[in-house]
Amino acid sequence: MNGYWEELERPGPDAVAVSGAEVRAGSRVRLAPRAGGDVFDLALAGRSAVVEAVEQDLEGRITLAVVVEDDPGRDLGLARQPGHRFFFSPDEVEVLGGESEAEGNTSPALGRPHPRILLAGIGNVFLGDDGFGVALADRLARRELPPGVEAADFGIRGMDLAFAMQDGYDTVVLLDATPRGEPPGTLYVIEVAPEEGQADVDAHGMDPVKVLGLVRALGSAAPRTFVVGCEPETRVNPDGEELVVALSEPVRAALEPAVRLVESLLHEIHQQEVRT
Repeated sequence: MNGYWEELERPGPDAVAVSGAEVRAGSRVRLAPRAGGDVFDLALAGRSAVVEAVEQDLEGRITLAVVVEDDPGRDLGLARQPGHRFFFSPDEVEVLGGESEAEGNTSPALGRPHPRILLAGIGNVFLGDDGFGVALADRLARRELPPGVEAADFGIRGMDLAFAMQDGYDTVVLLDATPRGEPPGTLYVIEVAPEEGQADVDAHGMDPVKVLGLVRALGSAAPRTFVVGCEPETRVNPDGEELVVALSEPVRAALEPAVRLVESLLHEIHQQEVRT
């Protein structure tokens, strides 16, 4: 199963000491890149910034991910989009007083908490490409996600997913193998109409439309729901004796593009929230 799961990333510490002061997500700093460093970093010398995250690589090196305060694209940086999020070592910043409004789970553009978004991987890892959603959820869970975003593997637990969708999420993104007749590995983004799905209780129904019906059968309105899907190549009969615990090559190759597609969707959702 080479390439099926990503290498585990080491989480960074909650805070790091800089000149005797504690720096964490939300701290304000002034950028002081070392001489001879990257020309793009040197161009930011003297600018004030907000620490978006404290990160640590596999060798134990600590890096501060920052967003420049006067960057017109600051919201993109807070949404972890490239080009508006910069990286400096702790000895390349000076601590400023006060905390940014970006601290915690609050959106500066909105002045209120970030929307809660659930990335839900669904599927059966023993049925070949049906495990696409589970593999994608695993990759996303190992990445640094924007505030308010959670990634989880629900497998074939339809009832658990239906209950989770009633837990105050603003948006749910279902990650699933989605056969639509296109070449294997083709990716889709589909917004599911909230009224779709028959409202009957099917605890094992992991079809996205059936899950929405199950949420309504439990007496709740479903949150806004998207499906990020991938066209499968292998489709194993769940009633047969054959088990296939690896993704096909085109579907496995689609995992990293699918990560980028989910990140793009999260950014779009964030922008829609800002506009409203």
